[in-house]
Amino acid sequence: MSRDLLWQAAIPGEAVKVWQPSCAPCFVPARVRAGGAAALEQQVLMNSLMGWFEQHVHAVLTEENIDLPPLTPAAVLWGLGPSLPGSLASSAWTTWLSRHSGLSRVAGWQPGESDTGDASALPEFILPQLPAGRGLTPRGRAWRAALAIFTLAAVAALLSSGWNNRQLLQRVGVDIARYERIAMDDYRPKASAVRVLREDAALLDSWARNGVPLRLSLGLYHGEQIRLPLLEAIRGYVPPPPPPRPVQRVAPNVIRLDSMSLFDTGKWVLKPGSTKRLVSSLMDIKARPGWLIVVAGHTDSVGEEKANQLLSLKRAESVRDWMRDTGDVPDSCFAVQGYGESRPIATNDTPEGRALNRRVEISLVPQVDACRLPDQPSASSQDDGASLHNGE
Repeated sequence: MSRDLLWQAAIPGEAVKVWQPSCAPCFVPARVRAGGAAALEQQVLMNSLMGWFEQHVHAVLTEENIDLPPLTPAAVLWGLGPSLPGSLASSAWTTWLSRHSGLSRVAGWQPGESDTGDASALPEFILPQLPAGRGLTPRGRAWRAALAIFTLAAVAALLSSGWNNRQLLQRVGVDIARYERIAMDDYRPKASAVRVLREDAALLDSWARNGVPLRLSLGLYHGEQIRLPLLEAIRGYVPPPPPPRPVQRVAPNVIRLDSMSLFDTGKWVLKPGSTKRLVSSLMDIKARPGWLIVVAGHTDSVGEEKANQLLSLKRAESVRDWMRDTGDVPDSCFAVQGYGESRPIATNDTPEGRALNRRVEISLVPQVDACRLPDQPSASSQDDGASLHNGE
C-alpha cells in the first residue's frame, strides 16, 4: 500500500482523473509515467478496486428492478491510503482479490491500523463536483408545509363550492320542472308550486343584492343562470279566478191579515171598507215591479175539507181581482192558490189558533222580469231573493 493518500475520480463526460498532493489533478497515464514502479503498483491495486466496484456496486445500482428504478451515480470516487482506522482484516474487496489472483493476505492489500485523523474524510476537490443539494432548511420545510396545507384547503373549498352550486341548480331546476308539470287549472297544487318558486327567486334576489355566501362563491356561483328561467316561470302563472260573490237573500217580509177582517163568514166577497188593509200590500208590490205575485188562501178546519179549499181559492181570487183592478197590474203577474185547511200555522183546537189559520197570504217571488208592469223599469238585482207575504 502506498504511503501517500490517492484519490481517483470518475465524473460523467470526463476522463478518469487522479488526485494526489503531488498531482492535483492529473490523468492516469501521466501519473504512471512520472511515478515509476510504485505508481504502477498503486494503479494496479486501484484498477482492481474499480473492477470490484463495477461488478458488485455499479451493476446493482444500474440494473432493471421491479422494486426500484435504475440509479446512475453522478460521480464515483475511489481512495487508497496507507492507513484506515477500524479497517477489517477480511472484507468483500480482499475476498474478491484473493478469488481473482489466487493469493491471500498479500502485503499492501490492506491499510494499516494507525490513526491518521481525517484519512477517511472526503477530499475537498470532490465537493464542487457533486450535484447541488436539494435539502430544505427548517424555514423552507415550514413554508412547504404551509403551502401544502393552503393548497389542500383551497382544493377542498373549491370542491365544496362546486358541490353546493350543483345542489342549488338541481334544487331550483326540480322546483321549475314540478311547477311546469302541474296543469294551470289545478289551482291548489299550482299555487303551492309557484309559492316555492317565489321563495327561490327571493333567495336569489337577496344574494344578488347582498352578496353570494362563501359556500357558493369562489368564482363558481351559477345562480344567475337559473334566475331568468325562474322569473319567466313565475310570470307565466295565472292565478285562479275569484270565487263568485254569494247572493244575498233578503228575508221575506210576511204580513198576514185575518180573513174575518176582509170577508164575512163563509163568504169570499170583500167587505166594504176592508180594502184599506190591502193598500199597504199593493204599495209593496208596486215597489218591486215585474216580480211574480202569489196570492194563497187558507182556512181553519171547521167545515168540510173540499168546501174549505174552494172557499180559500175564491177569497184568494177576490184579493187578486182587487189588486189587479186597483193597481193596474196585469193578470199574468198573479198566481192564485187555495190551500184550505192543509197548511195551518197554529192549532185548530182553540179559537185563537183557528183565527190565525184563517188568512190570505200575498207573496212576491224574486223572479226578475217575470211580469213587468207597463212604463216601469225592472227591479234591480240587489233585491234578488226578497219576498213579501201578506196574509188576510
